Amino acid sequence: MKLTSNNDSLAENKVLILYILDNLNKPITSDNLLKLVLYVQEMNYFYFQQFLLDLLENKFIIGYTKDEETMYKITDKGRQTLELTNDLLPGILKLKIDTALKVRVDEVQNEVHPTSDFTPINEDNFTVKCNLVENNMTIFGIKLTASSREQAKLISQKWENNYNEIYAIVMELLTKKD
Repeated sequence: MKLTSNNDSLAENKVLILYILDNLNKPITSDNLLKLVLYVQEMNYFYFQQFLLDLLENKFIIGYTKDEETMYKITDKGRQTLELTNDLLPGILKLKIDTALKVRVDEVQNEVHPTSDFTPINEDNFTVKCNLVENNMTIFGIKLTASSREQAKLISQKWENNYNEIYAIVMELLTKKD
């Protein structure tokens, strides 16, 4: 799918996101929303992010930060728009979404997953945040300073690839009785 090629496809994907958010009845992270979308329809990550941005700019959804995670939910304006555009989604896709929401939403939202990001402090230093999220709540977090962009990337990658081991070591060190 090309982002600029088919307006019907673009609209359908935005309506798909609104439909999922409306049927969830609770806020969800971008990652978990993407997982639900991908469960029912193939979508490029960057297109997904653009659709979210468009929906935010038009105030069809809102995003807010909770436990250092951005959460999304549909607005009243988004619900009104969904009512008007609901027929853009084929019935089979709605059935697939409804089934996915019954089966996958708890699985997706309750799974433990790592997150990491880094932001520049100045030219030479970066703040790296590594979190472990379960049920849309941060259960573990650590904030570090890296002395280069490469080091910040390395810390983020190591966290995402080895979070189980790192978390276990840190928890053991912190809870070990002397």
